[in-house]
Amino acid sequence: MAAPQMTARALGAWVCFEDEAGQSLRPPKARTWSRRGDTPAVPVSGKGSGRVSMAGLIATRPGLRTRLFFRIHVYRGRKREPKGLGEADYMRLLTAVHAQLRAPLIVVWDNINHHVSAVMRAFVQAHDWLTVVQLPAYTPELNPAEGVWSHLKRGLGNLAACSTGQLAALVRTRLKRMQYRAGLLDAFIAETGLALEPQPP
Repeated sequence: MAAPQMTARALGAWVCFEDEAGQSLRPPKARTWSRRGDTPAVPVSGKGSGRVSMAGLIATRPGLRTRLFFRIHVYRGRKREPKGLGEADYMRLLTAVHAQLRAPLIVVWDNINHHVSAVMRAFVQAHDWLTVVQLPAYTPELNPAEGVWSHLKRGLGNLAACSTGQLAALVRTRLKRMQYRAGLLDAFIAETGLALEPQPP
């Protein structure tokens, strides 16, 4: 992360870590308390093919509060309905983050198709406030945004949503709570072991 750090210092930019995840109506496994020998169970209908897709971006800059931005796409299993987020959704997310932070962005993300497509490359080249750094393949441990999804799914583990709309509302509420917990976001960054503080010349 030395090169992005030097670039960020020179540009006065925010370093942004982006990642995506999804959640179906089947809740993730979680732990809870119960009487010995009496394993608690959460009933799940298993009906429907809906899914909530999420894109999250942690933005950090020395001396300023760490920020979390996100976008949600709800797929209800209808014909011709997009199943997940596309290039246009990522572009809108980046544009909104730039408009709110009012500074250049250095975006660090993985190599999924939407991140490396010709459309996305053209978008990056057309905006001088945007610099993109690709993470090495198979290195989720270097992306603090992975901590957002881990924390979120632990909170959803003992909840069984009745509909995709209810699931989307739960996801949105929990992500909004995280937006106000800068210390938690800093912990996600610290967990990666990345050194993002400015270094002496």
